[in-house]
Amino acid sequence: MTGGRIIGWGTALPEKVLTNADLSTMMDTNDEWITERTGIKRRHIGGSTASLSVASARRAIAMAGIDPASIDGLVLSTTTPDRTVPATSATVQNELGLRCGAFDVNAACSGFVYAYVVAQGLLAIGAKRLLVIGTDTLSRITDWSDRGTAILFADGSGACVVDATPDAGQLLGWDLDADGSLEHLLYAEVGGYIHMDGKEVFRRAVRIMVDSAKKSLAKAGLSVDDVKLCVPHQANLRIIDAACRNLGIPLERTAIVLHETGNTSSASIPLALFDAADRGRLHNGDIVLLVGFGAGMTAASAVLEWRNP
Repeated sequence: MTGGRIIGWGTALPEKVLTNADLSTMMDTNDEWITERTGIKRRHIGGSTASLSVASARRAIAMAGIDPASIDGLVLSTTTPDRTVPATSATVQNELGLRCGAFDVNAACSGFVYAYVVAQGLLAIGAKRLLVIGTDTLSRITDWSDRGTAILFADGSGACVVDATPDAGQLLGWDLDADGSLEHLLYAEVGGYIHMDGKEVFRRAVRIMVDSAKKSLAKAGLSVDDVKLCVPHQANLRIIDAACRNLGIPLERTAIVLHETGNTSSASIPLALFDAADRGRLHNGDIVLLVGFGAGMTAASAVLEWRNP
């Protein structure tokens, strides 16, 4: 079966930084309270979903050293499109000068893994080169007077170029899941702000992350001990810690960037993954576990055998 491998990546964060101290001037909170409950120290705010996607994608294309015209398809994971119609992927495609199919995927914070798995399916049926992007601009749907959500959410983007391979490629196992009966726990109406039942989301998130990760590892024929690096959705340090403890993965084998980025939804896993790659934490043959949860409630995980470009 034709598989795929990542040959280039890029990330983008808005220039404006909002610190916990900044938030303390906007609502009843402080740095100590936010840090203790979330692990977040600062977050980046600004830009559009299209502009951040274009920025991260250009860096991924440049790293891969390819002609943009060689890209067969663009898959953009976002829960914050710039317009209701058309899909933001069409805007991104035009700005990049691509001539290929382009579509959005909305699985909230699980979205990048959803998009990556979908891309692998396209490669399996004949695509040669795909651009996968995870971007969200949650600041646009955040109520900045709501202490329960405003301390968490931010904006960012991560992108990668995925090439077809003659073998099974990097993806060894995957799991996608959703439970629509839980959508009331985390949602935003069209034109409205995010509403979240924080305590219940925490409880459910840990459970479904662990369940999804175990399913992906089982499909890959691997165990937790084989995982060199876990890349979880960067929602909240307490959730990451609880999920990793339940899986038996120490935090030193986990990629964490949320102290600098906040919760960027679709962008959080690529931001953490590519930060680890840029820091030299990944080597050929390393087993990497991507795992996330999101509104829906969705869950997604993927087991990769890392291959340096």
